[in-house]
Amino acid sequence: MTSRRSGVFNGVVAHSAARVAKMALTEARVRTWRAPPDDPEGALRVFLYHRITDEPDPLALRPVKFRGQMEYLAANGFQALDAVTALDLLFAGELEPRTVAITFDDGFEDVLDNAHPVLAELGFSATVFVATAVIGGDASYGWAPRGASTLSWEQIRLLDPSGVLRFEPHSRTHPDLRRLDDAGARAEITESKAELERQIGRETHAFCYPSGFVDSRECEMVRQAGFRYGLTCEPGLNTAATDLAFIHRVQIEGTDSLRAFAAKVGGSHDRPLPGRRLYRRIRYGVQT
Repeated sequence: MTSRRSGVFNGVVAHSAARVAKMALTEARVRTWRAPPDDPEGALRVFLYHRITDEPDPLALRPVKFRGQMEYLAANGFQALDAVTALDLLFAGELEPRTVAITFDDGFEDVLDNAHPVLAELGFSATVFVATAVIGGDASYGWAPRGASTLSWEQIRLLDPSGVLRFEPHSRTHPDLRRLDDAGARAEITESKAELERQIGRETHAFCYPSGFVDSRECEMVRQAGFRYGLTCEPGLNTAATDLAFIHRVQIEGTDSLRAFAAKVGGSHDRPLPGRRLYRRIRYGVQT
């Protein structure tokens, strides 16, 4: 085996081991979690999804699981809103109890195929964050499995006014913004805003940091670009005291059981799992 192949093999093994460890830690927290009283008044939990498909993909959640999760919310009196609407209500002091926000990163077509019908049926809405150069065909998601297609501009233009899936920018090419110089990072933020607004004919208000990688510089650039909100992948509950450019989200994993989802809805994963930084270093190959 060549050193190159050996390195790839070792990377795959390390990533698989990290995912197994993450699953075990998640289940351990779920087993010891005890449901608290309702969240304090004026608090919002934002959930993060990627793909909704039966295809093998570490970032995918099976459609039957997604339906079960959304039906759990509906059966327990929750309303699910798109991120901008929910955050506007939160910071206006008008958020109703048992409100959550639903977000999808990257804009894969299976969100339309498998999530949209469930959301529409239950009267829910969600935000889809898209990398505009990927949608336009000038860039690609290097990690995506072959055949995992994204939505087209035509589909996005038809969907956005419906109110079920609302679209917001996720950069142009989905880089780690922290590794770009000032001009490059600013262009990824401002040009994605301009292009998406041109395509859908309305102003956009929320920027999602690619892979959740963000430092203070990127937060300031998001503010300067005219966004109201910047969304991270850092877990936590959002309140009126939360930095608008550093909105917390709780990721839903493909391996989550319905019990794990219910625990996350109740706050079990509002703080990071042990070893989260190490897992993300293995997953993305950079310091986090």
